[in-house]
Amino acid sequence: MRLATIRTATGTRAVRIDGTGPDDTAVETGEADVRALLERPDWAAHAAAAAGPSHPVGGLDYAPLVPSPEKIICVGLNYRDHVLEMGNQLPEYPTVFAKFAPALVGAHDDIVLPRVSDKVDYEAELTVVIGSPVRHATAEQAAAAIAGYTVLNDVSVRDYQNRTKQFLQGKTFEKSTPLGPWLVTPDELPDGGWEISSVLDGETMQRSTTAELVFGAVDLVVYLSEILTLNPGDVIATGTPGGVGHARKPPRYLTDGAELVTSVAGVGELRNTCRLEKP
Repeated sequence: MRLATIRTATGTRAVRIDGTGPDDTAVETGEADVRALLERPDWAAHAAAAAGPSHPVGGLDYAPLVPSPEKIICVGLNYRDHVLEMGNQLPEYPTVFAKFAPALVGAHDDIVLPRVSDKVDYEAELTVVIGSPVRHATAEQAAAAIAGYTVLNDVSVRDYQNRTKQFLQGKTFEKSTPLGPWLVTPDELPDGGWEISSVLDGETMQRSTTAELVFGAVDLVVYLSEILTLNPGDVIATGTPGGVGHARKPPRYLTDGAELVTSVAGVGELRNTCRLEKP
């Protein structure tokens, strides 16, 4: 099952995506967004049975999948190839930081490049969405708490990120982080690694597989649930593979008008245009 949050003339709506072709339909579930849907204990059965107003998939205006998550938790240095290209050793524990909701944009929205920096980078990421509260989880409980997966690009303002040892200031600029287009439930996905990539102005910059993750989705839910309760709609970005612009020689950063496509095979694709922040 695929779920999304779309914008309509009367506000956002959670929908079930029945097929991904332009002539297929998205059916409203009755909730304002995917977080509200996931907060129902019966969310899966409720969404599967939904028969509300429908919209053609080809004309959907995607809001951020979860417009206002309680938590956006990000993991750094979590692909073996990326750890090595950045000159680091494989971590013993996950590197964890956060974003705030104003950073999020929809799957086809513009990415806003801040005027205070010309060192804005791309980072394709497989992202976990939590579907039920979980604390001190076993591996089995962690797997059961995952509602599904989506795609995020952890657009990073590198000079701000590297001003201190704390990443957050370079990671949560407003309207910088596309999330979506939809949530794909685990039963829709094959076992094993899924190809992940980013393409900048038609050139493939990142291509790897989620099999390269140092800490997988279940590992991360187990670890994070030791720290705090994970709640429905919480978002966990699992890290990016090698090929980021900051590590290239010379560096390759995002520029005004650049087209960025972020994909995880079987999960979804983001297509965003970069626009310089207005004065």
